[in-house]
Amino acid sequence: MTEPRPAARRSDAERNRARILAVARDALSTSGDVSLHAIAKRAGVGQGTLYRHFPTREALVLAVYRQDVGELVDAADALLSEYEPWDALCHWLDRLADFGRVKHGLAGVLQTATRSALSDEHYQPVVDVIDRLLRACRAAGRVRPDIEAEELLLLVGFLWQSEQDAAWEQRSRRMLSVVLDGLSTLG
Repeated sequence: MTEPRPAARRSDAERNRARILAVARDALSTSGDVSLHAIAKRAGVGQGTLYRHFPTREALVLAVYRQDVGELVDAADALLSEYEPWDALCHWLDRLADFGRVKHGLAGVLQTATRSALSDEHYQPVVDVIDRLLRACRAAGRVRPDIEAEELLLLVGFLWQSEQDAAWEQRSRRMLSVVLDGLSTLG
C-alpha cells in the first residue's frame, strides 16, 4: 500500500518549483543580476530547495525561458478562439513584447547557456505560431499576403534588442504599432 506522504511531498515540490519559477521570472525581468539567494527568499523556500530544482543559475534561467516560450506558443490557439484573427495577432504580439522584455534582461545568461540549443528548441515553434496567426489574418483579409512568419519575427526583433530604459515600454508599443500598420491591409 502506498503512503500518501510521498504524494504530498510531490505536490509540495511542484508548488515550490512553480513558486520559484514565478518569482524568478518577475525578478529576472527587472534585473538579470538578481541573486539565487534573493529568489529563494522571495519564493519563501530555502536555498537547498531552490538548488534541488535548479542546480545552477543557468538551469533556473533556462527553465524560466522554456516556460515563457511554451506559454507564448500555447497562447495562440486561445487567442484565435477568443478574438478575430487580427486582434489575436495583436494580443499575441503584445505577449511577445512582454517576453522580449524578460528575454532582454536575460540575454547574457541565455547566450552563455547554450544559445544555439535554445534557438533550435524554440525557434521553429514560435515561427509556426506566427505562421498560424498570419494565415488566419490572411483568411480574414487583414494582413498583407507577402509577409512570412520569419520576416515578422525579424521585424519585431527590436523587442529584445533595444535598451531597457524608463521609456522602453512606450517605445516598444509605438514601434510594434508601426509594424502592425505595415502588415495591415486596412489603412
